[in-house]
Amino acid sequence: MPWDSLLLQKRSEIGITLTASNEDCNRDWISFDGRGVGKGLKDDLGRNLFGQHIAAAVIMHAVNGFMNNDNPNKPLVLSFHGTTGTGKNLASLLIVKNIYKKGMDSRFVHYFNSVVHFPENFPEKVETYKSQLQHWIRGNVSNCAHSLFIFDQMDNMHPGLIDCIKPFLDQRHKLDGVSYRNAIFIFLSNGGGEILTQTTLDFWNAGKDRQEIKLKDVEAALSSSVFNNHNSGVSNVVDFFIPFLPLERRHIVQCIMVAMKAMGLEPEHEKACELADEILNYFPKDEKFFSVSGHICFQLPDRVVFRRWYDPRGKGDLLQLLVPLVLHLQVLKIVHGFLGVGHYGNAKTLHCLRGRLYWPDC
Repeated sequence: MPWDSLLLQKRSEIGITLTASNEDCNRDWISFDGRGVGKGLKDDLGRNLFGQHIAAAVIMHAVNGFMNNDNPNKPLVLSFHGTTGTGKNLASLLIVKNIYKKGMDSRFVHYFNSVVHFPENFPEKVETYKSQLQHWIRGNVSNCAHSLFIFDQMDNMHPGLIDCIKPFLDQRHKLDGVSYRNAIFIFLSNGGGEILTQTTLDFWNAGKDRQEIKLKDVEAALSSSVFNNHNSGVSNVVDFFIPFLPLERRHIVQCIMVAMKAMGLEPEHEKACELADEILNYFPKDEKFFSVSGHICFQLPDRVVFRRWYDPRGKGDLLQLLVPLVLHLQVLKIVHGFLGVGHYGNAKTLHCLRGRLYWPDC
């Protein structure tokens, strides 16, 4: 496969949705008593969240402690900070995966992107958003006390919307008859990224190892700069401000190797290095030690990988979606049974696959 022809596209452009069966808010579907969450999450963070020693340690401490607390006095509120592509979304997905049997497909997991879901800043629209958001949180926690909410791009969210979330996050027994103490709220923000980048660069210039950076070196600056910029009291109810540091090139190569394996491909270090250098920019300019922005690996939850393929039937170049190994059977069933009217034979099924999808030996 020509790795130099890989392209990144948004998952929303694919148009393929796999639906999940019904689930209940009980131990069959949610590990809300902490059983198995600790070890599974620790293993997943170790295997997938490269270069984030502070984040991995704090997440483990926070999530494991909360899930094993039979009577928390408030919901768990985590705030992830760092530049794009450092692993904030991936860390959220790993938390979800280890708590909810259906992962992000769980009806008890709710994702909001401030740019997508709350795009307008007109006062009347903001008031509508506030009412809808509060109603959504209240209704879903009433339905399942162990609900989880992810708010992405918090740095772009209107201050009024941020403040309207605060009542659900405080330490209180109930709010309007509903207890939120078993819920989890995760905020994702690029805010504080400059602080983290400068701190990492300062350590590097001083000849110190990146692993020497501790939470205390950045936590105060993060908590004072992020939500306070919006004059919000939300910072007072955040349990952990978690930094995601800029990544070194070696971390990106490691992550691409994992992505190759996950897609059913043979991991090749040389190809991973080529891909890392082709897709990303690095700083400082001369040494090219740290990645400037997001990269292929941590963006896999939001992005998917394509390869360019020339159709021998003369239809020109096509972009084929690289399908992970775990989805091969499901994709075959979808293509064979649901494309067009009636069922396709083997030849037509293969032709339909090659027009849009790819995996080795397909």
